[in-house]
Order: sequence, then structure tokens, then C-alpha cells
Amino acid sequence: MKIALIGYGKMGQAIEKVAVSKGHEIVLKIDANNAHELNAASLQKADVAIEFTGPHSAFNNVMHCINCGIPVVCGSTGWLEQLPTVEATCLQQKAAFIYASNFSIGVNLFFELNKYLAYLMQQYPEYEVSLTEIHHTQKRDAPSGTAISLAEQIMQKITAKKKWVNNTAHQPDELSIVSERIDPAPGTHKILYHSEIDDIEIIHTAHNRMGFAGGAVLAAEFLIGKQGIFAMKDVLGFE
Repeated sequence: MKIALIGYGKMGQAIEKVAVSKGHEIVLKIDANNAHELNAASLQKADVAIEFTGPHSAFNNVMHCINCGIPVVCGSTGWLEQLPTVEATCLQQKAAFIYASNFSIGVNLFFELNKYLAYLMQQYPEYEVSLTEIHHTQKRDAPSGTAISLAEQIMQKITAKKKWVNNTAHQPDELSIVSERIDPAPGTHKILYHSEIDDIEIIHTAHNRMGFAGGAVLAAEFLIGKQGIFAMKDVLGFE
């Protein structure tokens, strides 16, 4: 598989390491210094693109790949208000696209645990639910995309929570997300159910970036030869 890496920071370099170890070839590397090289001619060398940049550039990068007919895996967060446009274009162009707030297999298992725990806890309103996420100081968005995904899963089950709020006092119908930025911290997400009697807490802590990178490469392998919009649950076979 020939891969275009769009974003060659720490995550892009981790993805390269995993991809090469699995016998894949990196045919294009794009970062802030050579962004002008992201064009139709250069993308045609690739079977699939993996995009990890930031909220300022993700939308344009993904749209460029889709319009060039290149399947694209995107892990950039902070730009999701534009996701409907990407999905509509993907369907129109009969392209292939996967977005995930987190490609780690462990985190996606954690997502499933989160949904089931919220389903159980909806029956016990005496427990107050809250989230904490911890990342390195270079992370640009807060809360993290993973924390937002976790919050949305909780609110689908615990309907008394109408919206999430970040790093601020919250009302009873709001779900509190606390964001901390500490070095070094690849990523920790905690979900706490607190009552006067006891606490129930689930935690996922990443030890390094290789879990995220491995999941992104797995998603790229999955996209080859497909059309449509997919999620990590499709890649991992979750219902």
C-alpha cells in the first residue's frame, strides 16, 4: 500500500514507523514547509492518504484528497463543524473516508465500555457524571476530540445531560469536561460517576503514540477498494 502522509509531526512520524514495519510505502510527506506540494499530481502516487494536521488545515486537506479520488483517513480534531460538507462531497464523488477522534484500538474499546456504563448508570440519577482529559501542552484544541466523543456517547444514554461544558462551572443539565495540559502526556481520559456513597471510574491512559498510529494504518488498509463513509467500529467489526 502506498501512503500519502499529510502532517509529518510526531503523529505522522509514528504512523510512518508503523506503516513501514508492515511493508507499506510512504510516497508523499506533507508538512507546513511543503504544503504547496499537496496537489493532484503528487496524490496520484498514493493508494490512500492519512491526514493528521490541525483544525486550521484539516478540512482543506481532506477535501483535496476526496476531490482527487484518494481514500482518506483523518484524525485531526477541532474542525468538525465542517464534517457534513466532507461527508456530502465524499458520497457525491463516490470516494472513501474515515474520521475518528481517536484511532487507538484501546480507545475504541474504551468507547464501547463508556456507552455500556452510561446505559447502566442512566437508572441511577444520584450519580453525577464528569470527564477529565489530560494531554501534552502542544495539543491545540480543548477539550480533546476523544473527550467530546465520550461526552456525546454519555449524553445519548443519560438524557438529563443536555450539553457539555469545558473548564467552567456547570449546571445540573450540563456535563463537565475538565481539560488539563501537562508534559509529557500522550493522552488520558477519565469518566467519573460520583455519589455520596461511592465512586465509579473508568480510565484509559495511552503510554505512547503507537496505538493511535497502528489504528490509523489499520483504517487505511481497510479503506482500500471501498466507497463511502466509515468509522473505526467498521474497521474493528463492532456492532
